[in-house]
Amino acid sequence: MSDHPSPDFRSQQRFTNPATQEVSPPPEWTDPTPPTGFPVSTPDPQPAPAPQAPLDQPVNQAPLHQTPQTSEAPHQGHNQVPAYPELSTASLLRNIKRPPSSGWRRWVYLLSGKQINLGESPKVVHYNNLLAQVNRPLQGCYRIALLSLKGGVGKTTITATLGATFASIRGDRVVAVDANPDRGTLSQKVPLETPATVRHLLRDAEGIERYSDVRSYTSQGPSRLEVLASESDPAVSEAFSAEDYTRTLDVLERFYSLVLTDCGTGLMHSAMSAVLAKADVLIVISSGSVDGARSASATLDWLDAHGHEDMVKNSIAVINAVRPRSGKVDMQKVVDHFSRRCRAVRLVPFDPHLEEGAEISLERLRRETRDALIELAAVVADGFPGTRVPDDLF
Repeated sequence: MSDHPSPDFRSQQRFTNPATQEVSPPPEWTDPTPPTGFPVSTPDPQPAPAPQAPLDQPVNQAPLHQTPQTSEAPHQGHNQVPAYPELSTASLLRNIKRPPSSGWRRWVYLLSGKQINLGESPKVVHYNNLLAQVNRPLQGCYRIALLSLKGGVGKTTITATLGATFASIRGDRVVAVDANPDRGTLSQKVPLETPATVRHLLRDAEGIERYSDVRSYTSQGPSRLEVLASESDPAVSEAFSAEDYTRTLDVLERFYSLVLTDCGTGLMHSAMSAVLAKADVLIVISSGSVDGARSASATLDWLDAHGHEDMVKNSIAVINAVRPRSGKVDMQKVVDHFSRRCRAVRLVPFDPHLEEGAEISLERLRRETRDALIELAAVVADGFPGTRVPDDLF
């Protein structure tokens, strides 16, 4: 290493005299603060050298010809994804499998000290999905019409059991209206609480303002299903016109979420035109016999011929076993026939409790019958307006 310093060492300028050099703050210090966030400054690829201030200019004063620099950073939009995730329940809690509720899976869960959780069986999962489908949220009123050309196929029974299934699962109000002009028997399926009929409701329609007012005209069963009875006198009930049915619906739609109408066997009586015009879905009832299937198919033919093709395509066929099966009728062929014409087909098995023809209690039905009614209610609820319940909800 040389002992002598470099000859130009002293000539190098290491420090700047503040008195002779302009000291300007960085441009980002003087930029206006944007409404949200910090300014984003883009560096100049070839920055120009700072101009030297004259010796007679005061310190910390920019030249007169220099314009202040401003930042032109874009403002952040309201739809920008936040930097931190939302503290929602779904994002914070772990997905814990629901413990089994019955069967050998529950025994394994309990005997293992709740350490082995195999979850619900596929059958229970399917059942829970059906309940969730039946319990779908519903805005407004949904109107269901049940009809058949042939008597004795269990149309009134299906009306009462389907309405009771909806009422027992859902939390809203469900009512069934007896629109049969030939002395309907729908009111006999629930305990009779009032002698009032649809005629009394229409007579006092102007004064009905609250649910408690309309409740005095209906009878309610153990399932919470309410029934609005028809006139017992055929001469009076025959005068039940389409205008009367429309007025009845105008009252019921204000207080009930589901209205089921038990139609008569005739498609030409006066109220039927209003029933078809107001219904959101049709349920055609058939028995498991040959003549019952033919009558139900003739009902669909009549609807097609009178301009109701869309309602037929959206309809639901119910094959009701009003008596024990003899095994002579090929039910699969009956199902195939209606599945080509209707949106869905469901079978309701024979049940001794329904054969009695008296008041109906869902608790007295066989397990197979209750499951079939829940499947039927789920198919009807599939037509509710709104978003469908996903199958993997449970």
